[in-house]
Amino acid sequence: MRKQITCICYIAVLLSLWLPEVAMAQTCYAPERPFVPTDAKDIRAYADLIRSDFDLYIEDIQAYFRCLDEERARAFEEAREVSEDYGRFLQVVGQ
Repeated sequence: MRKQITCICYIAVLLSLWLPEVAMAQTCYAPERPFVPTDAKDIRAYADLIRSDFDLYIEDIQAYFRCLDEERARAFEEAREVSEDYGRFLQVVGQ
């Protein structure tokens, strides 16, 4: 029995080394808010740059939301798998 557990642990370590993207969570970084000057004259002077910053922010925040959705889905799947592993563990321990 102890030999089986050692073997299972060894396989798990090897799989985590070969498939790191499966074992690791994705990090999602929120974009910085665009800077808007308080002076109306500066806003008009830099309108194209500010508009570009807002456009970039909107693209980046959408990518951030997609990243969060993907990470949430990955975490739920991992939690489901861990729950199944725990159920199998409890069955073995109960025997």
